[in-house]
Amino acid sequence: MTLPHLLGLLPEDLEALLVHAGVAVRAAETRRMLAHAVSHGLLGFPIARPLPARLMAEIAARFDRQLPEVIDRATDPQDGFVKLLLRLPDGALCEAVRIPLEAQGRYSVCLSTQVGCAMQCAFCATGRLGLRRNLQAWEMVAAFLAVRAEAPGRVTGAVFMGQGEPFANYDAVIQAARVLSHPCGGRISAEAISISTVGLVPQIRRYTAEKHPYRLVISLTSTVPERRARLLPVAARHDLEQLAHAIADHAQDRGGRVMVAWVMMSGVNMDAREVEGLQRLLGGVPLRLSLIDVNDPRPDGFRPPDAAELGQFRDALRALGVPVVRRYSGGAGRDAACGMLAAKVTGGAC
Repeated sequence: MTLPHLLGLLPEDLEALLVHAGVAVRAAETRRMLAHAVSHGLLGFPIARPLPARLMAEIAARFDRQLPEVIDRATDPQDGFVKLLLRLPDGALCEAVRIPLEAQGRYSVCLSTQVGCAMQCAFCATGRLGLRRNLQAWEMVAAFLAVRAEAPGRVTGAVFMGQGEPFANYDAVIQAARVLSHPCGGRISAEAISISTVGLVPQIRRYTAEKHPYRLVISLTSTVPERRARLLPVAARHDLEQLAHAIADHAQDRGGRVMVAWVMMSGVNMDAREVEGLQRLLGGVPLRLSLIDVNDPRPDGFRPPDAAELGQFRDALRALGVPVVRRYSGGAGRDAACGMLAAKVTGGAC
């Protein structure tokens, strides 16, 4: 029988599980226990503010407290990005990345959501490895704690943009975000948590309906149907018209701009057809376009645009009235940049 893990629970979850098992517990006690485990990253007993011995014994017997092992780390000396390689209890590997923020001494964590990925995006190293399994909520929280424990400053944000498609593991990702944003959990502001998707329309609609407070980032990358289908095979299941309607409805529900990510590939998705397609599909929808260079180490792989191609594309977007931000993708020197997370292990990969 698999025990629930403490790091994947909110205080009310822990209370409900204990009460269901016939264990008397107060809400203040579950808050104290999870603050010890998540806020302070301490899973050992006893805790700083002791709980009744009988309750500690029940928690020790009924809940898992094991942690993944950090088996490697790599620092990019150019920009300070740090990638951690974690071995999970079943032997699978996943990666998490510490990202320095503009505010000095502040960091965010890029979290994986699956062991591998089934989306097979043409420009992503993880997608070429296939999917082994989903990560559990506690494994994502544990990865966050592992990165936070080594950070030389405050960790104030988290992005679910690492290995895997977050919305293909929807429930676990939302639970992990709840734990990370809880006052007895990671204590991260909900506005500082981002969840990305390659465009799974049913999940976008569910996310909108459930009104989660986290920022949604939708990877568009092309508005030309045949190109998008080639670059992002998920387009065969959810076409651009469906995705555009879901984006527009999300923007209307939130009353603000939707963050749309665009992976820039020279000679592929930087021309006038893309700008025309954006106007046709999403003209009038409040967007903010996040431009990011492709990271592809293969000799014959995709290449980012040069300054002239980027400038022309950016000017055309601005002429539409679309705010544009240039997102820096650090860590390329250590395969820690966007699209490059692809830890390998004999018998499996993530």
